[in-house]
Amino acid sequence: MPAIEIARIDEAFGRWDELLALILASFAYMDGVIDPPSSAHRLTLASLARKAGDEIAFAAIENGTLAGCVFCKPEPGFLYIGKLAIAPASQGKGIGRRLLAVAEGVARENGLPVLRLETRIELTANHATFARWGFAKTAENSHPGFTRITSIEMQKRLT
Repeated sequence: MPAIEIARIDEAFGRWDELLALILASFAYMDGVIDPPSSAHRLTLASLARKAGDEIAFAAIENGTLAGCVFCKPEPGFLYIGKLAIAPASQGKGIGRRLLAVAEGVARENGLPVLRLETRIELTANHATFARWGFAKTAENSHPGFTRITSIEMQKRLT
């Protein structure tokens, strides 16, 4: 079993180019599938570093290589989970579950009883995965300028 370490992404983190490449690679399968395109395409090294400073972020490191990440943003009553990304070569190894377990710890530390995320309406496999991980659909949303549903919100109540 490969060694997987979960580390906080903070001001000492110096692997921004690797992190951006990881996010883009893990979201690439969405290209041409979702509309509007993923906000991951608007990330830059500077905006990614700002995002990590504004939120609570973690990286999964597998044998020295970045294998995944998650960004957590405290909101009133919720911990928002964003940019949960697993490198394509590292998928299916439980890294997503490990990162979500860390997010659950952050939620508990902040007195937030619910995890909240959004996933695109077209990504039904993601809906099923999140449902297996304890999330339930709570809302349907539309991106600005769209009259059709473009994403769903899912929440997981922590026990």
